[in-house]
Amino acid sequence: MSEPRVLFVTSNRIGDCVISSGVIREIGWQLPGARITVACGRPPAPLFRSAPGVERVIILDKKKFAGHWFELWKQVVGTRWDMVIDIRGSALAWQVRTRRRVVYNRSWETGVRKVEMVSRLMSSETPLEPEIFLDTRAEREAGEVLTPQLWEGPGPGPILALAPIAHQPGKSWPADRWGALVERLKAEPRFDGWRFMLVGGPGDHPPAAPALAAAGDRGLDFVGKGDILASAAAINGAALFVGNDSGLMHVAAAAGRPTLGLFGPTEWWLYGPWGPKTRTVASNETRGEFAPIEALTVDHVFEAVLGLHDAFIGAPAPVKP
Repeated sequence: MSEPRVLFVTSNRIGDCVISSGVIREIGWQLPGARITVACGRPPAPLFRSAPGVERVIILDKKKFAGHWFELWKQVVGTRWDMVIDIRGSALAWQVRTRRRVVYNRSWETGVRKVEMVSRLMSSETPLEPEIFLDTRAEREAGEVLTPQLWEGPGPGPILALAPIAHQPGKSWPADRWGALVERLKAEPRFDGWRFMLVGGPGDHPPAAPALAAAGDRGLDFVGKGDILASAAAINGAALFVGNDSGLMHVAAAAGRPTLGLFGPTEWWLYGPWGPKTRTVASNETRGEFAPIEALTVDHVFEAVLGLHDAFIGAPAPVKP
């Protein structure tokens, strides 16, 4: 008997792909030995290149008149699939031959976190934990960028990763406040000897510039230095992560890094980072109420970072009288 063939259609966004990444392991449980084809957007595609059971990644570059769906259909219609999983709820799942269809429906969005909704979709009784599938290529690429920088200035030390970028309107804390936050953290004894690593994609240099400038010779620059899996490898080497509500925030949480997510007028209780080592700080921390992210003060974020440090690195010893 040949191995089962599975088509997994997931998001064009990094964060959504990370949130639903637990589906990969679940496929292996439900169909041992499955050969998986993943279809997703170009930015998150590297996340799946070394995922267990994945033999092919099809990149969905958006085209006019939904042409990208037609292109995908042409590439998959000739296969008789054992399972088609469509996180995007598209019509494609109904236009290919398969023994089983698992198709997401937005009507299920009733206040349950996305990880839990995806888990229910796959009939899993327990949450399908997000996962980052790092490979040696990603680790090598991250090391080639960071190792020379780590030996400059004050030398190696614990790393606080910062991602001051979010590409959706209203999600980005002002760039100058990231700079002010780094200045505060540099002066904080808890962060003596720490390095401050800025992480982001191509084109993210302007919002990262104030924080990188504030970090000075203690700064590490990983903005636009590699694909998302190389960025994940860089974040995986950090002791703590602080970032806007973004794909990188979800990457950090899935990698098991203690993660603080900054939220403005979005539902932090639904879209916050997933995992036991995660925290959120919001401009309005009352569920169902919102405020612009600009209402989030430097003092508020600074205290939240200290809380993250004390919870997962260790609180400073009390000063003797």
